[in-house]
Amino acid sequence: MDSIQVGDRVPEFSLKDQEGNFFDIRKYLGKKILVIYFYPKDGSLSCTRQACYFRDLSDVFEETGTMVIGISQQSVESHKQFTEVNKLNFTLLSDPDNSVRNSFGVPSKLFGLIPGRVTYVVDRSGKVVYMMDSQHNVQKHVDESLKIILVLKKTDMD
Repeated sequence: MDSIQVGDRVPEFSLKDQEGNFFDIRKYLGKKILVIYFYPKDGSLSCTRQACYFRDLSDVFEETGTMVIGISQQSVESHKQFTEVNKLNFTLLSDPDNSVRNSFGVPSKLFGLIPGRVTYVVDRSGKVVYMMDSQHNVQKHVDESLKIILVLKKTDMD
């Protein structure tokens, strides 16, 4: 499957969150700006750094009406522990069979051994307005997403 690109509509999906509740993306389309980020693994150094940076800027995301959603293949229990240990205050979704990762076309790295790290910003209409595919510089995923969101909010106000 081709990967989702800027201008594409975000695929619809439903997965369990870190509390074991079903999260349906359709409930939020049209209501919030979404940052959907795919990451390799709970607890790894880079993934923890990225999640904690999203946490640290959560007030700014909330002020702009943005919902942050992290997705990886770890279990609900793993996500719950990752959330509690790092005091994360946003949604983590468990994609155990990588069905959602595959529907977005997120590539694997290092000969398919490491799940890719890709961040998408989705506007209120459900259209992808930004994407970043990079295993490194995890803070840039957050910073660049925030820049795009601030531009979206400014154009909403004009």
